[in-house]
Amino acid sequence: MTITHQDELDGLRKIGRIVANTMQSMAAKMEPGMTTRELDKIGRELLDREGAVSAPRATYGFPGDSCISVNEEIAHGVPGARSLSKGDLVNIDVSASLDGYFADTGATFMLGAVPPSLDRLCRDGRRATQIGIAQVGHGKPLAGIGNAVGAFAARRGYTLIRNLASHGIGRALHEAPQEVPTWPTKHDRRKIHDGLVLTVEPFLSRGGTWAVQGVDDDWTLYASPAAPVVQYEHTVIATRRGPVIVTLPG
Repeated sequence: MTITHQDELDGLRKIGRIVANTMQSMAAKMEPGMTTRELDKIGRELLDREGAVSAPRATYGFPGDSCISVNEEIAHGVPGARSLSKGDLVNIDVSASLDGYFADTGATFMLGAVPPSLDRLCRDGRRATQIGIAQVGHGKPLAGIGNAVGAFAARRGYTLIRNLASHGIGRALHEAPQEVPTWPTKHDRRKIHDGLVLTVEPFLSRGGTWAVQGVDDDWTLYASPAAPVVQYEHTVIATRRGPVIVTLPG
């Protein structure tokens, strides 16, 4: 989507705030012993209260209203009977629509204390996303997002999952530009233009380079080689003055 009018900006800001508030509220209510299905129910009730519709359920028939991925699950985790425990890394990914506008956000949360290496991974995962967002602006190369994130990851000794890309969003959950790499690429000549709406969501890892599907369902993805992975995601609008993040709580 390309923003051309104020009402479009207002619509995106509204659903962006809703998904951000939903994700943060879910994270705040996590506790050991809670199942991921129970956590998803909290999110569904919050979306319902705002009149918003779960995007993965409505668009793809996903069997949940949010994606909740725990530890070895790195993306698209299906809410179910799995119980949360102290020390878990829990990724909550909330995308929804309201009045024809879509926004998408996600983050990895620590449930209680985790080893220092995982705490550092989370901090650096947030930093990687901010570095990618800083590359969003009118006239800038689309590949600049992944190149900047890749340089940061290399300096810090991390790898990146290279088949889970960012994407355009706004009037649908996934739209042009498709497959926006958050890892270094060559020969991508696409440019970002004023008003373009897209996600920025690098998957930072301590060894994983690929996302593979598991055998328990048709959705949940795991790292290959097996390694810890974190993801932080925002929906962003490109402007002539730089990036505008719409998925902020408030």
